Amino acid sequence: MPTDVPNSVTDARSKTRRFGAMRLLVWLLLLAILLRYGFMWADTFAGASLPQIGNIGFTAIFAAFSILHAADVLGWRRALVFLLVCVTVSWCFEAVGVATGMVYGSYHYGDALGAKIGAVPAIIPLAWFMMVYASWIVAHILLEDGDNPGSAKGAFARAAIAAAAMTAWDAVMDPGMAKAGTWTWENGGPYFGVPFQNFIGWMATTLTVYIIVALAFRLVPGREMPAAARLYGGAPALAYALVAIDRLLIASSPELHVVAAFGICLVALLAILRLALVQRPIALPR
Repeated sequence: MPTDVPNSVTDARSKTRRFGAMRLLVWLLLLAILLRYGFMWADTFAGASLPQIGNIGFTAIFAAFSILHAADVLGWRRALVFLLVCVTVSWCFEAVGVATGMVYGSYHYGDALGAKIGAVPAIIPLAWFMMVYASWIVAHILLEDGDNPGSAKGAFARAAIAAAAMTAWDAVMDPGMAKAGTWTWENGGPYFGVPFQNFIGWMATTLTVYIIVALAFRLVPGREMPAAARLYGGAPALAYALVAIDRLLIASSPELHVVAAFGICLVALLAILRLALVQRPIALPR
């Protein structure tokens, strides 16, 4: 029996070091996201000539941040389930959307986002995941006093809020990306050239992801997050806030600054205030 004690202590220390290294990497990736935006803002407002990583590089960094954070707070099994569900559902919705126009309206992608799987750039499902996960964390922060996140009502409420938070991003992102030629709306639309159907499609896509994930989590065990890790647990909300600030500062049309202020920025502000003012750990599905 005594010989087991040193081994258990060694295992605990090794596990602590692994989680410590992962958390350091997550914080470094969040710093990289901040620096990316800082460089962009410096270029735009100060005329600086700082290196830029482009949309593909940014998506890779943000997606890595989301995956590693999910692995730490949910456990690797749940993180991989979340990633797999999001990548599969988003690619299927996008593939059907491009082929038929039934999901988001008639559109097609240009070549700016690199290699494609079918008619959908390979980076797009990761782009969905990076913000789907951040929006999910935001929803859990906003609804901390609601029903248990593992209950049917609690899971659906958080799915609805997360889907709205995700769509708030698209409301200020989509017009500019379309204007830049990243994708093209073939018949235009009443919202800065974007069809209203697009936003219904975004809500449908994200709700589908969140509901499937909630059901899958009932079958896949997670891990307990330490009570002292509230700020770390809410780190994706900080990333969401950076996206919100960027959309407020840089928009393809002046009117979109107003949309950003009372859309994604309001969501981010509420999440950050709750993250700062509430002391108890963030309630995630267990």
